[in-house]
Amino acid sequence: MLRISKKLMFAIEAVLDIAYNAGTEPVQSGEITRRQGIPKRYLEQVLQQLVREGVLAGVRGPRGGYRLARERRRITLGEIVKVVRAMETATDPIEEPAGSVLGHQVVRPLWGELQDECMAKLDTITIEDLCMRARRAGVESETEDRIDFTI
Repeated sequence: MLRISKKLMFAIEAVLDIAYNAGTEPVQSGEITRRQGIPKRYLEQVLQQLVREGVLAGVRGPRGGYRLARERRRITLGEIVKVVRAMETATDPIEEPAGSVLGHQVVRPLWGELQDECMAKLDTITIEDLCMRARRAGVESETEDRIDFTI
């Protein structure tokens, strides 16, 4: 019923990839593209906006890339949705002035309530929750390959 845009799906996947595969080094966008198959044209634009909004931190330099700006348990899906929705240029039909009386007084208020409920749920789901789901699903993390216990 409710559809997710490509840009939003890629943003969530990118943040999850950074959280799930980050070791001590920042994650480079090329690594995310390689692992997730996200086109660079979507990825760079979304990553930069997530940095501006404080979800991610950008690290400059030859070993630069991206890392989470806060702990995974403090970043929610709702936060990512709000950042990406602000980037998207399509107007929300609920906000358009044209429409019938039934649309304005019944359908649009109902749809607004559903959107609010959905956002409230997304605000409770953290990147940590998604990382745990990935682990339970058996998704391998490249972090495990990079851990070196040599002293």
